[in-house]
Amino acid sequence: MALLGNPFVANVTKQMSFDETLQALRVDLAGELEAIIGYEAHAASTDDERVKKVLLHIADEERQHVGELTQLLYILCPKEEEHAVKGKQAIITQQQQNFQGQLQ
Repeated sequence: MALLGNPFVANVTKQMSFDETLQALRVDLAGELEAIIGYEAHAASTDDERVKKVLLHIADEERQHVGELTQLLYILCPKEEEHAVKGKQAIITQQQQNFQGQLQ
């Protein structure tokens, strides 16, 4: 939730280390996902089609941000991508087994 009124709440007081930068990107990803959830919840909670259309459009823009941040994280830390690929492959394998096997 945003802390309105304090323009310095998100300012970092020093240059971040590499590890801090990676962690900041993960926090940013979480924020984008949280925003998607919020926009979709608000869209689902209104009967006004104009509002729904705009909110769902904004949610899709946030999904693009998720992709951008994820790719940046993968560029900076290839291990992140390796783990994501392994996870994706585990689910593909499970799907091929109709979700009857065990996750590896």
